Amino acid sequence: MARYLGPKVKLSRKVGVPIADLPKHTAKRQLNPPGMHGYRGRRLRDYGLRLNEKQKLRYHYNVLERQFRRYLAEASRRPGNTGELLLQLLERRLDNVVRRAGFARSIWAARQLVAHGHVMVNGRKVDRPSFQVGLNDKITLKAKVQPMARDAMESMVGHIVPQWIEVNPSELTISVVALPTSDQIPFDVNTNLIVEFYP
Repeated sequence: MARYLGPKVKLSRKVGVPIADLPKHTAKRQLNPPGMHGYRGRRLRDYGLRLNEKQKLRYHYNVLERQFRRYLAEASRRPGNTGELLLQLLERRLDNVVRRAGFARSIWAARQLVAHGHVMVNGRKVDRPSFQVGLNDKITLKAKVQPMARDAMESMVGHIVPQWIEVNPSELTISVVALPTSDQIPFDVNTNLIVEFYP
């Protein structure tokens, strides 16, 4: 299973937006391009703009290129707006749902929580971060990681849970009550540029 293991803040600096809601990503000085002097005065051309939007989305959901292409191919096969369907597929990943509920502070922590087998969907253990949650699915955590999830929730003061999931903080359960729409995703990205990037 391939995954990115390099410096995470460098990714935020590379695309110019914080890809995680962590203080070290959202600090103002961190949004300068990486390197000693950055890329001052350099304007992106059309290709660069589209590439940057695509990378933003990839880094935000912690997905590698081959998997991202599969999501785009699946979104283009389905009827409807390809960009919105792509966002919906990415948003419904199990690791992302755990992150959106506030049980983990970042997508990397949520991915580890799922991969180590601490998350259950409808009473069954699921250890694939890419698992697609469906409507009316109920997600619970195993007892031994519940204190860690409570600590994460307490540390994220002001965290807003999206309307398409319901979180029960006392029992630490998540219920999927609707499918996500593009306006419910708290990450600003232009999906038209991403669709245009691929031939």
